[in-house]
Amino acid sequence: MIKVAVLGYGTVGSGVVEVIEKNQAMVNKKAGEELEIAYILDLREFPGDPYEDKVVHDVNVILEDPDVKIVCETMGGVGAAYQFTKAALERGKSVCTSNKELVAKYGPELLQTAREHACNYLFEASVGGGIPIIRPLNYSLTSEKIEAITGILNGTTNYILTKMEREGADFDEVLKKAQEKGYAERNPEADVEGHDACRKIAILSSLMMGKNVDSEKIKTEGITKITPADFEYAKASGRTIKLLARAKALDENTLQAMVAPAMISRENPLAMVNDVFNAVLVTGNMLGDSMYYGRGAGKLPTASAVVSDVIDCARHQGKVIMCFWDKEEAVLADSSKSASAFYLRAKAGSQEAVKAVIPGGRILELPGRDEDFAYFTPVLEEGAFEKICEGLGDLILGRIRLDA
Repeated sequence: MIKVAVLGYGTVGSGVVEVIEKNQAMVNKKAGEELEIAYILDLREFPGDPYEDKVVHDVNVILEDPDVKIVCETMGGVGAAYQFTKAALERGKSVCTSNKELVAKYGPELLQTAREHACNYLFEASVGGGIPIIRPLNYSLTSEKIEAITGILNGTTNYILTKMEREGADFDEVLKKAQEKGYAERNPEADVEGHDACRKIAILSSLMMGKNVDSEKIKTEGITKITPADFEYAKASGRTIKLLARAKALDENTLQAMVAPAMISRENPLAMVNDVFNAVLVTGNMLGDSMYYGRGAGKLPTASAVVSDVIDCARHQGKVIMCFWDKEEAVLADSSKSASAFYLRAKAGSQEAVKAVIPGGRILELPGRDEDFAYFTPVLEEGAFEKICEGLGDLILGRIRLDA
C-alpha cells in the first residue's frame, strides 16, 4: 500500500481526493499498488466532510511519516507550497502538482532535488488542466525537434473573448458574468492581463528548449483593451480574436516568446477553440502540427491530471522519470525585433495619415461605423510599429497582431 497526502483541500485538492476515491479500483489497477489517502493538510476544519478524520494542520505529520510516498501539492502560490514541496522531495517523497506559478518559478530546482533523492516532481496539471501536454512533450514527441508551441492556455480569457464575439458585449460586462459563473476570480488580473498564460508558456517552452525560460522576461499583453468593434472588423475580414501564448525556437539556445491577443484566420485550428476550452498546437520538425484540446481548468479535469501523475509516481517508486529541463537559462530574443502584420483601428478621417506612415496596407470600412476604420498593415518589426503608433498618437483606437 502507498499512502498519499494532499496539501490543500480547496477546489483541486478536494477533486484529487474525489477522483482517487471514486475511481479507486481502476486507479489501483493502473498504479499496480493500492493507494490510500492518508492525510489532507489544511488550516481549516471540515466538520461533516467524509474525509474530516484525515485532515491535519501540521505538515510535519506528513513529512515524518515514512509510509507517505506521494504528495499532491494543490495549495497554490510560491511560499508555503515551495517550502513543503522542497521538504517532501528531500525526504524522497514524490510530489505531483497543479501549481503553475511554482513550476514556472522553481521548476528546474525542484526537478534537480527530486533527481538527487530518487523521487519525482510531476506537473501535468500545471499547464492545460485536464489536457495531456506535459507527457506528450516528455514521452510521445521525444523523437521530434519541437520548433514551436502556440496555445490558448487560459479558459477565463477564452470564455470572455468568446462571449464578446457572440453577444457583442464589452469586456467589463462579460468579465462580470464570468465572475458570477465562477470562471473568473474576484481579482482577475492574473488571467485578463495574460500572466497565467505567460507562466504556462514558460513551462512549455522550457520543456521545448530543455533550458529554463524565465516567465518574467516574456513580453505579455492581456485582453482588457479588446472591444466589440474589434470583433466586428475581425468578422468582416474572416477572422476571430484569441489570446495566444507563443514560443518559437530560433536555434538550440534562443527562442521568441510572447503572450498577446491575435486576430487569427478562421482556417487556423485554434479559431475553433471557444468558451473555457484550451488547446495547444505543437509543431515538430518531422510530425508537423499536432493539437491537444480539452478543458484547461476546473475541479475534476485538473484533479484528473494530478491523479495521472500520482499513478505514474506509484509505477516508478525509487526511479526517476526523465524530464529535460535544466537550470541553464535559455536566451529570449529581443521582442522588438520580431515581425508581424498588424490590425489597426483608427479614427475616421485619418485614412491618409495612416497610409502615409504605413504604406502598403489595406483599409476596411464597415457600414454603420462612421467613427473609425480598420487598417491591415504589411509585416513590420515590433519596435518600428511601436514608434509609428506613438507618432500617430490618439488617432489610434486599437491594435492587434495578425496571425495566420
